[in-house]
Amino acid sequence: MDYFNYKAVATEAKIPAGKLEELISLLRSEYPNDLMMLEPHVLRACRAIRDGRLTLDEALAAAPSLDY
Repeated sequence: MDYFNYKAVATEAKIPAGKLEELISLLRSEYPNDLMMLEPHVLRACRAIRDGRLTLDEALAAAPSLDY
């Protein structure tokens, strides 16, 4: 179940599906059993990438302690 529509923002940010899954996996290590905590962090990372505040490579290198 998705609580936050991070997939639409990821599409806007032109994040490939495989890279999105990689980002989710990295962030999941911080919130392994809590989608209500994981998904907003994924959404924030996708927004930061979309808005040019963070590159995808930076996000993948910085996770799970993203500071966007």
